[in-house]
Amino acid sequence: MGLERWRRLLPGLWAGGLLCVALLATPAPFATLAAADAGRVVARMLAHEAHASLALGIVMLVLERVAARRRAGDQPGSQFSAGMVLTLGALFCTVAGYFALQPMMVAARAGQGSLSFGQLHALSAAFYLVKLGLVLALAWRASALSALSRTPSS
Repeated sequence: MGLERWRRLLPGLWAGGLLCVALLATPAPFATLAAADAGRVVARMLAHEAHASLALGIVMLVLERVAARRRAGDQPGSQFSAGMVLTLGALFCTVAGYFALQPMMVAARAGQGSLSFGQLHALSAAFYLVKLGLVLALAWRASALSALSRTPSS
């Protein structure tokens, strides 16, 4: 499978994974387990999702960079693309929403810090929703690119 196909496939898979975690995987433990146990299960799932998002984001960034370089050829100018912006935004949301806020949430549960656990949880959820939106936009762009490449040219 060529790099261009991976560039079109991965955003949809990434978005599907994010939707699955948000809509299926995180609510289920709270419906079936005690709150403390459900919290631990969800925390573990979100840790895996954050690491997967980092890996997918880095791969997508490389694929977008290669595609931008191919489009630019020998022409001078910026090779920064909309796909790169969307991917960088999703990576930022992952780092800020999980890796920066998670230690603060642990401290808030211990009564430390200026923000409550609920406030930090809301910030983390907001970063997740923004990341989901960025990845969905990336997938939408990838599907549009795929449709354009199948259209016969005159």
